[in-house]
Amino acid sequence: MISLSLCMIVKNEETNIESCLKSISSYIDEIIIVDTGSEDRTKELAMKYTDKVYNFEWNNNFADARNFSLSKSSNDYVLVLDCDEIVQDINIIEIKKLIEENPDKIGRLLIVNEFKRKGVPYKSKERLSRLFSKKHYAYNGMIHEQIVPIFDKEISTYDVPLKIIHNGYTGDVEARKFKTDRNINLLKTALKETPDDPYIIYQLGKSYYMEEEYLGACKYFERALYYDLDTRLEYVQDMVESYGYSLLNSAQYDVALQLLNVYEDFSHSADFIFLVALILMNNGEFQEAVNEFIKATEKKECKMEGVNDYLAYYNIGVIFECLGDNETSRKYYEKCGKYKVLKNA
Repeated sequence: MISLSLCMIVKNEETNIESCLKSISSYIDEIIIVDTGSEDRTKELAMKYTDKVYNFEWNNNFADARNFSLSKSSNDYVLVLDCDEIVQDINIIEIKKLIEENPDKIGRLLIVNEFKRKGVPYKSKERLSRLFSKKHYAYNGMIHEQIVPIFDKEISTYDVPLKIIHNGYTGDVEARKFKTDRNINLLKTALKETPDDPYIIYQLGKSYYMEEEYLGACKYFERALYYDLDTRLEYVQDMVESYGYSLLNSAQYDVALQLLNVYEDFSHSADFIFLVALILMNNGEFQEAVNEFIKATEKKECKMEGVNDYLAYYNIGVIFECLGDNETSRKYYEKCGKYKVLKNA
C-alpha cells in the first residue's frame, strides 16, 4: 500500500498552519515541516501534528528549501501544500489507487482561490502539480519553483480528487505588497542569471499585477510575449488574460484590442472570451461585446467563477442599461442571482 508524506516549508504562519494541518493530518501518513526562520509560534503549533519539524537556513531559494523537505520524507511519494491552503474535499483511497496506476507521473490538485476586490468576492480555480515521487522529481528555481524530472524524461500529469481552498490572495493591496515585493526582488535576481526565461518574466509581471501596479505588469507581460511561446501552456494562457486585464485596468483600451489577433489560439477558454467581451465593451463595440459574453455562457468550464454565467449576464445587463433598453437589461440582471445585489452594495 502506498504511504504518502506531506512536505511543507513555512515561516511565520501561526495564523494559518493549524487550519491547514488539521484539514489534512488524518489523511496523510507522515508530516514534514521545514521552517525557514519563524519568529512566531509556527513551529510550536506544527509540533501538535508532527515531531518532524526541521530548521532550514534561508538562502533566498525556494527550490532548495522544498528539496530539503523532500529529503526528510521517509516515503517516496510526497504531497506539497502551503500554509494558506485548506483541504476542502479529498478521497485518499482513490488518490493512492491513482498513484499506483501512475507511479512516475505528477498528480494535479484542484486549487480554488478565494479573494475580494473592492469588497466583491471572487473565486478562481486551477490545477497545480503537487503530488509526485521524489525518486523521479525535484524542485528547480529560486522562486515560483517548478517540479522537474531528475532523469531526462517527458513530464506526464493526472488529476487527483483533492480540492484545496487557497486564501493567500486575500487582504488589501498593502498586505499583498509585503509578499510580492519579496518575490519581485528574488525574481529580478533570477532574471539576471537567465535573462531569456519567459516564465520568470511572466512571474514578474504577475507579481506587479497582484500589487495592482498594472503598468509595471504590462511591461513584463509584453516582454514575455515577444518569445515564441506554446499557447497550450497554462502559464501562457494566464499571462495573456492577465495582460488583458492589466491593459483594461490601466485604461489602455485600444492596445487591448490587439488581443483579438490571438482569438483563435485561446477561444476554447470561457475566461479569454469573457476578457475579449470586456475589451470590446470598453471600446464601445457594444453588440460585439454582447455576442462574446453570450459565447462565454455557452462554455461549460471556466477558471474564474461566473465568467460563463452571472458575470457575463451582469455585463450584458450593464450594456443594455447604458443603451436605454431597460426591459432587456432587467432580463439579464435577473439571471445574475445575488451578484447584482453584491455589486451594488
